[in-house]
Amino acid sequence: MRDPKVLSEVKSTLALLADKYPGKAIEVRIPPYAAVQCGEGPKHTRGTPPNVIEMEAATWLQLVYGERSWADAYNDGLISASGVRADLSHLLPLSEKP
Repeated sequence: MRDPKVLSEVKSTLALLADKYPGKAIEVRIPPYAAVQCGEGPKHTRGTPPNVIEMEAATWLQLVYGERSWADAYNDGLISASGVRADLSHLLPLSEKP
């Protein structure tokens, strides 16, 4: 079951990511909450995109607020990332914690 507070935070921070890093080259998935396409590069329209990032909501929010580094989360196996553009480390942290 999705926690409404987490749902709101995930959706708003993914929207912020898409605003700051527009495009359709990368799909960022935070199941079961939301997904967004972002990033410059070849536009993805059908099937599995070539650049996919997936993680749990807790990990995403820690990255967004600077509570964990991309490298640490990736090395700990908390991020699944495939494709040459599937690295958001240069964009994080994204926001201050509310």
